[in-house]
Amino acid sequence: MLARPNRLTRGDDYRQVVRRGQRCGGARLVTSLLTTTDDRAPRFGFIISKQVGTAVVRNTVRRRLKAVCAEFRDTVPQGTDVVIRALPASAAADFAQLRADVARCLNRLAPGPDRS
Repeated sequence: MLARPNRLTRGDDYRQVVRRGQRCGGARLVTSLLTTTDDRAPRFGFIISKQVGTAVVRNTVRRRLKAVCAEFRDTVPQGTDVVIRALPASAAADFAQLRADVARCLNRLAPGPDRS
């Protein structure tokens, strides 16, 4: 699971990443990434609207995405903020599909170690 230092918690931080960050989209997710010069652990945030499904479905998608990001936490550069917006198609996706989508976008936006 993601510890508090690895989570985005303020609305201003979310807005900044979504507006000024690089974007990578797919059928199930849209990933925004903003690299800063701050010397801190990477932070992740999730946007899952009611269009994705009921509260149970949204929480399932959110938990899966948190687990995926916890796997990639050590491969994302220091000072990076990542916001993942779940699209309605993510409700029908399993863990492996969500993991593949996140890995593809992180490899594209923040080149570094192979995340496959």
